[in-house]
Amino acid sequence: MCGIIGVVAKNSVNQMLYDGLTVLQHRGQDAAGIVTCDDGRLYLRKRNGLVRDVFRTSHMIQLRGSMGIGHVRYPTAGCFSSAEAQPFYVNSPFGISLAHNGNLTNAVQLKNDLFRDDRRHINTDSDSEILLNVFAHELQQSNKLTIDDSDIFNAVRGVHQRCKGAYAVVVMITGYGIVGFRDPNGIRPIVVGKRTTSVGDEYLVASESVAVHSLGFELIGDITPGEAVYINVEGHLSRQQCAENSRLSPCIFEHVYFARPDSIIDKISVYKARLRMGEYLADKILKVCPDHDIDVVVPIPDTSRTSALPLANKLGVVYREGFVKNRYIGRTFIMPGQTQRKKSVRQKLNAIDLEFKGKNVLLVDDSIVRGTTSKQIIQMAREAGARKVYFASAAPPVRYPNVYGIDMPSASELVGHNRDEKEIAEAIGADWLIYQDLTDLIRAARKGNPMIKEFDASVFDGHYITGDITQLYLDGVEQLRNDATQEKRRETDNAVIELHNSS
Repeated sequence: MCGIIGVVAKNSVNQMLYDGLTVLQHRGQDAAGIVTCDDGRLYLRKRNGLVRDVFRTSHMIQLRGSMGIGHVRYPTAGCFSSAEAQPFYVNSPFGISLAHNGNLTNAVQLKNDLFRDDRRHINTDSDSEILLNVFAHELQQSNKLTIDDSDIFNAVRGVHQRCKGAYAVVVMITGYGIVGFRDPNGIRPIVVGKRTTSVGDEYLVASESVAVHSLGFELIGDITPGEAVYINVEGHLSRQQCAENSRLSPCIFEHVYFARPDSIIDKISVYKARLRMGEYLADKILKVCPDHDIDVVVPIPDTSRTSALPLANKLGVVYREGFVKNRYIGRTFIMPGQTQRKKSVRQKLNAIDLEFKGKNVLLVDDSIVRGTTSKQIIQMAREAGARKVYFASAAPPVRYPNVYGIDMPSASELVGHNRDEKEIAEAIGADWLIYQDLTDLIRAARKGNPMIKEFDASVFDGHYITGDITQLYLDGVEQLRNDATQEKRRETDNAVIELHNSS
């Protein structure tokens, strides 16, 4: 998962891009990058690390210009080298920079086509570089010294015809402006905002509305599936539908875990959707176990808090904050490697004993992926004196890998894969476990926008909405994503970095 942002303003955009990436930091903590444009010249800074660590004062001073794009990421292809950091750049035509959130499911075929037919070389393992070169090739087909709106929209139309999978994209064309577009299924989110100043209009494109509001822009709305928006350097916005048979099928896991609760995605308040998740889960608990003996409901910080509070209220049970979180430890779901994840959980959370001692505790989390974190937290609750430890997930069992830009583990590493709820409870050490029903999860999100007919819920039901995912493809995902393979790749990447630093 990644966060993207693009700004066309009347004055320097470096601080706005920095602040926007900081707001979007929850979407990726592996690397960050910004590229700006000033009088036809580009200024780039990117590397591994958090936004606050990648950009120092000296770097910010160098990021000159009133137009730029930025990116935060964690890797979705198993590579952790800084060479994969975005934005990416190609010099032909015009000089194009790109930042991308999502995953191309036909990346291998596209890479071969780009080399064989388009004579373009791909230098990394990133599908974002492939997407950039596809866009660049399509734009070059205009065969013009200068381009206009129609040329840009035709290029996006060509991207939609060639690329499959999920992609929300910001592109900066040197000297022209910024383009934002979204895949025809609208799987990954992207919004556009506007701010009117005394010297003219300024525009912002970002992954989530929270970046729009935090920078003082007014939310215009979502970029719709298959649509492209183009903001030229003068601050004029134009938009056009560039895909046939587009449909809105957004990723429901954005509402479960990834998006910030203060964001609005596809007209759905993430906060309200999570409140409803808690209410519906409480209804299920009361139906399945009306004579429950739960003494206290404790959320696992941070994303489950919104669901846990209405759950406790509906059950008529005390809600307590039983864990204190160290905010200087990253999100364990995003951390590469099982060893690092296991180590980080106890560094990140500490139990308040008095909230657990002698009580039957219901722990509430947004979801259960590997089960590693859940198992350790349940053990922490027992060590703090809990009599019984129950566990509730605001999402259904995660049983299948994600192929649309979330680096879900290989299927064999998912605790919900090929296990029923009783077996999962045993695996994580819970006395009792209850999951949200998928129909209720969808109902919780759809209530915010009844126009959405289908969500991408592939991690829960194994239905991949792009229709191009075969077992052979999933076998490749399994091999690429398992921890052993990723550990070998990290060792290689670290060796390359050490060699570079010593030279």
